[in-house]
Amino acid sequence: MCYLVAKDRNEHGCYALKTTHGKHLVELKRELNRAVGYKGVQLVTISRPTAYGEYAPYHFVDTEQEFQTLVKGLRPLVTSRESST
Repeated sequence: MCYLVAKDRNEHGCYALKTTHGKHLVELKRELNRAVGYKGVQLVTISRPTAYGEYAPYHFVDTEQEFQTLVKGLRPLVTSRESST
């Protein structure tokens, strides 16, 4: 057992999904890194949340689908129109 943690580098706290090591976890991390890694979202795998206080507070999610939705919503891209206002 492990936890996949997603943290916006500019915010306090993170999202965490309880999961297991293996090929599926590697593929999930690759997919999410492609989607949000360049936007300043850090994805890490940890063994125990209590040992990693720097990511607290933890928001634990129940499903992989919920985790993906929340993570992909971190740091949405700002369009050129929004940035000019």
